[in-house]
Amino acid sequence: MSEAPARFPMRFYSVKRRALVPMAVAATMVLVGPAWAQEQTPQSTTDQAAEPSASDPVKPPPATDQVAEPPAKDQVKAPAAADQVAAPLAKEKEARHESARHEEKPKRFDWSFAGAFGRYDKAQLRRGFKVYKEVCSSCHSIKMLAFRNLSQPGGPEFSEKEIEALAASYKVKDGPNESGEYYDRPARPSDLFPPPFANEQAARAALAGNYPPDMSVLAKARGYSRGFPLFLFDALPGFSYQEHGVDYIVSLMEGYEDTPPDVNLPAGQFYDPYMPGRRIGMPPPLSDGVVTYDDGAPQTIDQYAKDVAAFMMWVAEPHLESRKRVGLGVLAFLLVFVGLLYYVKRKIWSDVPH
Repeated sequence: MSEAPARFPMRFYSVKRRALVPMAVAATMVLVGPAWAQEQTPQSTTDQAAEPSASDPVKPPPATDQVAEPPAKDQVKAPAAADQVAAPLAKEKEARHESARHEEKPKRFDWSFAGAFGRYDKAQLRRGFKVYKEVCSSCHSIKMLAFRNLSQPGGPEFSEKEIEALAASYKVKDGPNESGEYYDRPARPSDLFPPPFANEQAARAALAGNYPPDMSVLAKARGYSRGFPLFLFDALPGFSYQEHGVDYIVSLMEGYEDTPPDVNLPAGQFYDPYMPGRRIGMPPPLSDGVVTYDDGAPQTIDQYAKDVAAFMMWVAEPHLESRKRVGLGVLAFLLVFVGLLYYVKRKIWSDVPH
């Protein structure tokens, strides 16, 4: 009874060992079989025809008239092959043409408010507001600006009487009154500039489907990459170029061109290389002499564009001068504070042996 358990495992292992032999043979046949069959595969008839033996006689070349007249089957395939070659070329040409239509980088201009010590030119802001009022305000709004902001320090700094007269020339909707109805009244200095259209649908209906953007923060919202290596400086605090938006606005207003012959624009669209897609729904807004200046400044498109762009920059950042003033004061304080800390450290630890 005690020997049975010991024999069973030995028998099991012997059976398992004998079963490995046919399994190994079968695996070898599976691996070697395809290669052996491939070597024994007879040569195809096409290969045999392609490799003439030495005993075969050399055939004479075909006659010239036979070479000059290809079969009708080849004549049918020739246009198809030409189309296959021409199609990729046409697609490549179209792709290059589409890539060339990307907007150009705006030009860079000199601004009085650029840099750490920059300040707004008040005369330029006044001229820019006049261009906006007489040209741009018919379509674009500045709904975040109040009339009294025009008299604040660091801006155009109109007088209070000028602000009151300007506000009275606008009508704003107020109410409800005692009858529960809304009514129009002359604007006050504390009111915001009313938009030219009641809503977006009214603007699109009046402007052939176009919706002009609000100009309150447009000069800070627009931007572009200046490329290597200037974008490295833009990533550093204190060295970044912050006038991308005004450069873009001036370049856009000065960049209208005649539509190239190979470009098809929908009705109501205009060609401008600085606009994304190089098409814009706004007609050229400026022309020489459209606005009369009282200070003797040139009445040209270039001057108009720069003045209104500077005004839009002030609308987007009216506290630029105070921000820079505070920043310079903080930096001066930190420099003095570091000097005092160094002096105190040297005074306290001067008698301590190191």
